[in-house]
Amino acid sequence: MKKISAKISLFILIGIIIAACNAEKRVPKGKQLLASTQIAVNGKKTNNEDIHEQLYQKPNSTLLGFRLRLNLYNLANLNPDSTYQAKFTNNPGKYERKSKWLSAKQVDRLGKSFWYHGIHDFLKKTGEPPVIIDSTKTKKSVARLKYYYFNNGYFDVVVNSKHDTIKPKRGKIEYEITTNNAYLLDTITATISSPQLDSLYKTAKENPLIKPGNQFKTIDFSDEKNRLSNYFRNHGAYYFQPTSIVYDIDTIGKKNKANVNIKIGNNSYQDKDSTKTEPYKLYKISDVAIYTDFKPNTNKQNITDSISYENFKLYGIEKIKYRPKAITDAIFINKGNLFADYRTVLTSRYLSNLKIFNAPSIQYEIVKKDTLNNSLIAKIYLTPRKKYSFQASSDFTHSNIQDFGISFTPALTIRNIFNGAETLEISARANVGSSKDLANPNNQFFNVSEYGVDMKLNFPRIFFPFSTEKIIPKSMIPSTQIGIGYTSQKNIGLDKENFTGIFTYNWNPKQNNTSRFDLFNIQYVRNLNPLNYFNVYSSSYNALNEIAKTYNINPNYVDANNNLIIDKGTIGFTNDALTLNTNLTPQDPAYKEVLSITERRERLSEDNFILASSFTFSKTTKKDLKDNNFYQFKAKIESAGSLLSLISKTIGLNKNNAGNYKIFNLEYSEYGKAEFDYIKHWDLSRQNVFAFRSFFGIAVPFGNSDYIPFSRSYFAGGSNDNRAWQPYSLGPGKTESLLDFNEANMKIALSAEYRFKILGDLKGALFADAGNIWNVFDNVTDEKATFNNLSSLKDLALGSGFGLRYDLNFFVVRFDFGFKTFNPADESGKKWFRDYNFAHSVLNFGINYPF
Repeated sequence: MKKISAKISLFILIGIIIAACNAEKRVPKGKQLLASTQIAVNGKKTNNEDIHEQLYQKPNSTLLGFRLRLNLYNLANLNPDSTYQAKFTNNPGKYERKSKWLSAKQVDRLGKSFWYHGIHDFLKKTGEPPVIIDSTKTKKSVARLKYYYFNNGYFDVVVNSKHDTIKPKRGKIEYEITTNNAYLLDTITATISSPQLDSLYKTAKENPLIKPGNQFKTIDFSDEKNRLSNYFRNHGAYYFQPTSIVYDIDTIGKKNKANVNIKIGNNSYQDKDSTKTEPYKLYKISDVAIYTDFKPNTNKQNITDSISYENFKLYGIEKIKYRPKAITDAIFINKGNLFADYRTVLTSRYLSNLKIFNAPSIQYEIVKKDTLNNSLIAKIYLTPRKKYSFQASSDFTHSNIQDFGISFTPALTIRNIFNGAETLEISARANVGSSKDLANPNNQFFNVSEYGVDMKLNFPRIFFPFSTEKIIPKSMIPSTQIGIGYTSQKNIGLDKENFTGIFTYNWNPKQNNTSRFDLFNIQYVRNLNPLNYFNVYSSSYNALNEIAKTYNINPNYVDANNNLIIDKGTIGFTNDALTLNTNLTPQDPAYKEVLSITERRERLSEDNFILASSFTFSKTTKKDLKDNNFYQFKAKIESAGSLLSLISKTIGLNKNNAGNYKIFNLEYSEYGKAEFDYIKHWDLSRQNVFAFRSFFGIAVPFGNSDYIPFSRSYFAGGSNDNRAWQPYSLGPGKTESLLDFNEANMKIALSAEYRFKILGDLKGALFADAGNIWNVFDNVTDEKATFNNLSSLKDLALGSGFGLRYDLNFFVVRFDFGFKTFNPADESGKKWFRDYNFAHSVLNFGINYPF
């Protein structure tokens, strides 16, 4: 009853606050607040955003129908300084009394404090002043609406406005638009003064953006002008500008039709004090000069070294430090080719991608000795970056493993290390931390540590014994990366040494498309403290301990409280149980659970050796960071161990008792893996976005393995997955999720999110996440955890909730509250909305959006 009373009181209080807000508080006498605007097109009301954007005045923004920002603004004191001074003007003795125990300077400074001044500045900045109806702006809105429809082919459009009073201080504006019939394009002709452009136009007009029968749209004419200009400039017309294209549109004697004549004049240029014109010419590249060590801030550019290489000329103020091919491979401007803008852009992009130069400068000069006056010299100025650069960063961390941690990450970059524009990156990381959960007999504060080193060598080409130019041309900006790494952990989990190696090719088949081929991806994981397993995976220990309390018969395995001793008791009891030296039989559920716990312990505590190859392809239509109407697709195929199996069979290696091969006295992993990730965003206007993500991944063991290594398996839950579950706590299937780190070899994930603006840079989201993980084609036999057929999809878990995001421009801080909406593991029979309350919600903190 108390809870109900508290909720009722809360709702009443909120109602009083809302009712107390006066939207017209700051509306001057004789003026009206713009309560609403309506636009009717040919008698039908429209909410089209493009049309409403033409209005100079719009009502104050609302949140769920409430003018939150307007009311925040109304709460602010617009003149806090005057109000503060008035306190003392009306009561002089008050100033003297305050000055005695604060000082006059502090009293004056108090007026600038947050409570007297800052809070009102915040309310004014966060809030929104009332939108007052202005007849001048209404007329400007009418004119802009006419212009909008005129640009879309409605030359006879009629727009009227109407001002209605709702209350003495509230009004609304209604706009009536009668479009009449739109004009269509009829005949399209062209008048071109320059003969060489006239010849180019005959091939350029194959894919025009303005065609007979299309509705007249100004944007189409602008896009066609840019298309033609780009075409001409990519086919030799060096001096051509879009301003040379003029449209002559004739509607005389036509009923809702327009003839279009495309006029392209000659080149107009300034010669001293007079303006001259001449036909446009098509220019060829006669020479390409590359200045390898240009100094932009000095006039001393004395050339002391030069090299001629395959129609390129390289110059250096000092001795040239680069192999010519390393530079010329990045140049797409070739001697004898017509001038082309796209070659300039591609060259600049490739040179910047080398990461050894600052942004290049590419200039063209007319060859004065050429009698035809249609030759260009391309001059490419390169300013080298420093050969050595050093960076370092440090962090203070807190996690469920470390109560306190300090990390330090230094990095060294060496450019042009082999004189072929290669880049070597060497980075190290060191972390020391404190964890009170660990056994700490020496009472050391820093009892957790991790350190590692990575080296990456980047080649700006495909590093291969044979030429790959025909398969992967240099226009795809190919590169090769060779990397090795080592990491060591102490007092973290089972303690590990992790050795990695990678040999990767990267290239861009098309703009916004990327391809990556990992020829070799090697990982060797060595567990240094496998006996610590039951200290780390406490849920496995608790489950085993409960069984032992019933079936253990060896008193040496337990302590005074009858709990299994780690590691003597846990290993001893599992060995007794599995060798049938207890009362357990293979038919007992408890026996199967002990077997499952043992298999999991052996899998998670054993060393892993993985030699994999993979291919990854990704595509996106996203134009920039502000683009909210795009899709992304990523696919990855990976194969591991097959090469090692082929070698093992070829050289005739013997298999061990388990029927598997060993390399370096270690069973290697063998599996095939495929992943597909698709993201789609829809811009719903006014900073409202609907986002969708789907993911499917499966890894199938075969040959030398009957399960997937932990580092290559899937988990569910977390801030970027199903947000109603903690990481690793969901699945597999409809199991109870009692283990610490639940994983499997197949995953399905679906997420949908509606994002909207709340207040300034504060944004909100409503989301729903569905998905789960399963075991399939591996050694797990638990029916609840395996994916058998499409009927297993009924075990998809559903989480829903809401989130808050604050946009800091360079990244977004995110808080999400997830609620278990459908829990397939709930055996009570009530799987829907059983834990749908804040007490069982999951708070997720993240940086940037989840997808």
